Amino acid sequence: MRNLTITKNNIFGAKSTDIPDNPLTAIAWDSSNDDIICAFGPDKDSSLLELKRFSGDGQSSASASTGSKFTSIASWDAPSPRPDLAIEKILSLQYFSDSLTSCLVMAGGDIIRVLDNALPGEDKIEITGSVDVGIAAAVWSPDEELLLILTEANTILYMTREFENTMSVEIAAVDLTLPMQVSVGWGKKETQFKGKRAKALRDPTIPENIDRGALSPFDQGKASISWRGDGAFVAVSTIEANIRRVIRVYSREGALDSVSEPLDGLEGSLSWRPAGNLMAGIKRQENRLEVIFFERNGLRHGQFDLRLLPEQIEQNKDIGLWWNADSTVLAVRLQDKIQFWTMGNYHYYLKYEYYFSGAQYFDATSFIWHREKALKGVIFNREEMHLLELGFSVARGSTLPPYDFGTVAVIDGKTVKLTPLRLANIPPPMALHEIVLESAVVDISLNQDGSQIAVLTRTKDLLSVASLNLSTDALTIFPSIDGNTVCTKSANGTISELGLENESSQIVFGLTVEGSLYAGTRLLANNCTSFVVTQAHLIFTTTQHLLKFVHMASIEGKSRKSLRAIRLKLSKGDLEVPSDDPELDERCRSIERGAKLVTTMPTSFSVVLQMPRGNLETIYPRALVLAGIRRSIRAKDYKSAFMACRSQRVDLNILHDYAPNEFMSSVELFVDQIKAVEHIDLFLSHLRDENVTQTMYKETLAKHAHDPLLDIKSADLVSANPKASTKASKINRICDAFLVVISSRKSTNLQNLVTAHVCKSPPDLEAGLLVIAKLRDSNELVERAVEHICFLADVNSLYKTALGMYNLNLALLVAQQSQMDPREYLPFLQNLQELPLLRRKFSIDDHLGLYKKALAHLHSLTAFTEVKTYVLKNTLYKEALGLYKYDAESLGEIMKLYATYLESKSQHKEAGIAYEYLKDYKEAMDSYRAAGLWRESLFCASLAALTPDEIAELALGLADGLYEGREYFQAATVHKDYRGDVEAAVRIFCKGYHFADAMRLAIIKDRRDLLDSTFNRGLLDAMASSTELLADCKGQLNAQVPRLRELRLKKEEDPLGFLDPDSTDVPDNISLAGTTTSTSASLFTRYTGHNTATVNSSATRRTSKNRRREERKRARGKKGSVYEEEYLVNSIERLLEKVNSVRDEIARLVEALLRRAMRERALAVETAMAEVVNMCSDCLDEVFGVEEKVALEGQEREPRVGGGGGVLLESLEERGRERPRPIVKPLERLALLEG
Repeated sequence: MRNLTITKNNIFGAKSTDIPDNPLTAIAWDSSNDDIICAFGPDKDSSLLELKRFSGDGQSSASASTGSKFTSIASWDAPSPRPDLAIEKILSLQYFSDSLTSCLVMAGGDIIRVLDNALPGEDKIEITGSVDVGIAAAVWSPDEELLLILTEANTILYMTREFENTMSVEIAAVDLTLPMQVSVGWGKKETQFKGKRAKALRDPTIPENIDRGALSPFDQGKASISWRGDGAFVAVSTIEANIRRVIRVYSREGALDSVSEPLDGLEGSLSWRPAGNLMAGIKRQENRLEVIFFERNGLRHGQFDLRLLPEQIEQNKDIGLWWNADSTVLAVRLQDKIQFWTMGNYHYYLKYEYYFSGAQYFDATSFIWHREKALKGVIFNREEMHLLELGFSVARGSTLPPYDFGTVAVIDGKTVKLTPLRLANIPPPMALHEIVLESAVVDISLNQDGSQIAVLTRTKDLLSVASLNLSTDALTIFPSIDGNTVCTKSANGTISELGLENESSQIVFGLTVEGSLYAGTRLLANNCTSFVVTQAHLIFTTTQHLLKFVHMASIEGKSRKSLRAIRLKLSKGDLEVPSDDPELDERCRSIERGAKLVTTMPTSFSVVLQMPRGNLETIYPRALVLAGIRRSIRAKDYKSAFMACRSQRVDLNILHDYAPNEFMSSVELFVDQIKAVEHIDLFLSHLRDENVTQTMYKETLAKHAHDPLLDIKSADLVSANPKASTKASKINRICDAFLVVISSRKSTNLQNLVTAHVCKSPPDLEAGLLVIAKLRDSNELVERAVEHICFLADVNSLYKTALGMYNLNLALLVAQQSQMDPREYLPFLQNLQELPLLRRKFSIDDHLGLYKKALAHLHSLTAFTEVKTYVLKNTLYKEALGLYKYDAESLGEIMKLYATYLESKSQHKEAGIAYEYLKDYKEAMDSYRAAGLWRESLFCASLAALTPDEIAELALGLADGLYEGREYFQAATVHKDYRGDVEAAVRIFCKGYHFADAMRLAIIKDRRDLLDSTFNRGLLDAMASSTELLADCKGQLNAQVPRLRELRLKKEEDPLGFLDPDSTDVPDNISLAGTTTSTSASLFTRYTGHNTATVNSSATRRTSKNRRREERKRARGKKGSVYEEEYLVNSIERLLEKVNSVRDEIARLVEALLRRAMRERALAVETAMAEVVNMCSDCLDEVFGVEEKVALEGQEREPRVGGGGGVLLESLEERGRERPRPIVKPLERLALLEG
């Protein structure tokens, strides 16, 4: 669907400066500098051969001075070395950019090397070799490493870059007798079935006419050579014994691979497609001239006609063929023109005909493609050079609605193929309409509504309804953005608008050959392959196989205003190109590899792409679909928006979320436009709490909401925030709005009324059933409504809801729509019908599990005995307490039941409160005692009229429990207050390090004797215990910190061997080193003995028993195990916590020792504590200052590994996880002990 146009055409005069009549005979590309190496001569009048470099700047013409463009490289005399060769001829001119060397292969047999910049003492011109018998053809391989020479003696020579002969192959007639491939004719009409009587005796694989290889009368007898693009094979075309022309295919090593099948009229032109699948040649018949194709095996593979008149066939005697670098264009040289052919869907299109002057030099006219720039080439003859740069473009119609019919015009020689893709999606090469003109078409343009077509022919006449005159240098024509005018591009790149003066407000979007997409002078992308401009978007494809959309100003109204709008956007830099993120950005979409844009039709939200093979694909990008939906919503055309969402599978929530305020105020308009009951139901049933404009369809044009050029109201872009109100507020708000509108339209929208209730969140099934219950006029209407609501909601939930409404008739209707057995629900409903009203309600609620409502009905029936039984059965104590809160007697009985229930559930505290509420102090005392509440228990014991001995016994039991729970202060208080045992209280106070309270109690109770006995013994016991604890802490720190230091030093020296020195496995997916070290081994795989390839399969075989065993190993942290380091760090951390916890106890101990005149002992305890605190502070940096990171490189974390390996992996992750650094509280030392 793409046409080929010339984007640049410069003509340069090519004449020798030394000998003006010396003709231009050969050229070669210098790809590194984009220069042309030109060879002048020799000629019949002079044997001088000049080699010059042409560095044209693209602004010269034939009339310009040529001397300033040519730089002389070398010149020498090149006479013919053979008597049979009148004039020496250049067969091959190759330039090597890496060595700045030119290589010339002459027909006389000489191979000449010319240096651009020869060093002192080095020959600038050197004949590196010579073939005495002469050379018929010579071509360098594409990689410039091999030179293939065909001598006049039919010998093929392979020569290296250093001109060393590596292989010599003789061309012999025996080659034709070798076994070759045979075509069985698949796909040809000869092999098609035509009936059992048609040619029944003939082999269908044998054609009717068999070619014998007759020579063409116009065959020049020349040999041709063509390499495949990868340089692995080379084809040689020669005449065998003056009988037939044969194409031989040789490998790079010189082995014969295949020979072409005999073909009448085959001529000498040969060009192997760089892609490697086909070789092109020329076949001449009496009434036609064809380009034919061969496969590498020598068999035919299609052809196409050059479309010449009979007289033109005779005039074109020597025809040249050249494939371009990327195999997309085939150049065919005829007598006075060069044709450019492309292929799509296995059809060859004649895309362009370039006519050149100097027909008298036809035999010397040739063409050469650039080796790197696929669409750049040079046509040259004896006097001039034509530098051409071509480009592909699509002649498409307007993309502005409503004229976006997707009209595409394709050039095929004199034929224009027109297809409106929106109306008839006809794949190429077919077309809906074909227009045949008198001369070849150069370019095409269509006006806005497609009613006029402007065609530029080779005579540069513009054919259209309105006749316009073009300047003679116009190369291409294209429509303006609004499609109302035609623009032309001249040879120097100037863009002009026909019939109008140039205005500064015009903005041109252009694509360079290198893939740079420009908007005016601003670069938008440098990897673009095709683009198209619409009213709202600039759409382009990239080399990463992505389709991108760039928002533009809306083109509405007059074109001049639109162009100014676009220019304003360019000045602000608002043409934002999306990133390569098709999953998150609607403006980016993945497409098939190599696909390119043909056209777009915003009305149908579609984009047409052409695949590399040539077939078309129509897609509906989300960006175009959403842009159309948003445009319809802004215009309040809800029907169009709804139908677009429905056909393109867009979430219907966008109809509300894009402009919620507008939608809520236009619900009635929405209903009037949609009309169809089924469509309204579809919208209501798709409502969700999610705001799709912030998640699925986030507006990428939101930042332009205040731009007046876009005509978008700011309020339209404000979306509802579901977090600002209760859950499902959006759904319920919309449903309520619809209920208000359709409540007065029950005759037409009854189904929608039911849907609006059921689709609420949570579903309001009762309201929906209530609507049906009020329908009493028509049984048929009721049945349809019941059937509809059963379709929307779970029928079992509906049945329960109908029962809960106590409407047995409605429940029966719903049950009939379910899969329930009538033998079950009919007797049940009949029994309910026979019960009194309150008893019926109780039975229904009890059946539905609504026990609270059922209890209320029992309360109304004044059946208290039944109530107590029901409360016990269904645990409804709280509800019963609420129902009987004004009936003290019944409330007491319910409270008694509740207290017993709480006691059975071990909720002793609340049970005690309940018993105390009932003044049952004995039971309350036991409950409080079980709960460990000694104050409340002793209080209730005092009110329960217990004897002093019983209270003392109770107090002793409570005190013992508190002592065992290490609540020494409370235990001593019980002994002091309720048993009067001062000695036991003092002893327990000392046990809990409450020395001040113990001393105070001894003085208050006048028991000074306890200070020297019980108190001092408790004080010394506390000192001994603390001293032992501090000594253990010091020993643990002295043992574990050096061991931890040793482990870390060993790991730093050998991160892999310190854990398992005997292992030789070195997996490469886990790094255990610090942040500055990278290792290739895995602690996980080394320890478990499995590599990452078997982790998942091995994990399935591990059992929970293995995991428990591994967890025990981790907890023990045995020396030398993989868990030792983690165990040491955790152990030291626990020690620090212990030291912090005993700090206050040690301080109270020191104070008590000093108060009892035991200064030396107090000093010893304080000193020991200070040493432990200092050791803890000193080890913080060493133990916890190292930030260790264990990174799993390239290993999936999910699914989790089980068994022992899972325990190890958890250990690694725990070690690498950041943990808060412990804090060591400082010790405040007494001033009396200093010094």
